[in-house]
Amino acid sequence: MKRKYIFLLLAIAGICYTWYFNIQFYLTVEDTSILNYIAQTKTTFPAKSYSADLLVVVITFFVWYIPEAIKLKIKYWWVLIPLTFLAAIAFTLPFFLYLRQSKLDKLNITPK
Repeated sequence: MKRKYIFLLLAIAGICYTWYFNIQFYLTVEDTSILNYIAQTKTTFPAKSYSADLLVVVITFFVWYIPEAIKLKIKYWWVLIPLTFLAAIAFTLPFFLYLRQSKLDKLNITPK
C-alpha cells in the first residue's frame, strides 16, 4: 500500500475517533457552548496535560506545514488552519501528509 493512502486512512480515523467523543459531549451535556467545551478541557490535570500537548503539536505543525505547503504550491493549503480547530489536528495533520505525498508523487520527488 502506498504511504499516502496510509496517511488518508489515518486522517479518516482521526476525524471519526475525535468526533465520536465530540458527539457524545453534545448528546449528553446540557450546556454545549464552546466556552463550556473549552472549560471542560481544564477540569483535571490529565485533561490539562492533553490540552498543553495538543497546543504544542498544533503550533509545531503550523510552523512546519505552512512553509512546506507554500513551497510545494499545494492548493487550498490554508483551509487546514481552520479545520485544525473545527475538526481536529488528528485529521488535519495526516490529511496534510496525504496532500503533501500526493504532490511529491506528482512531482516525482522522494521525501527525505
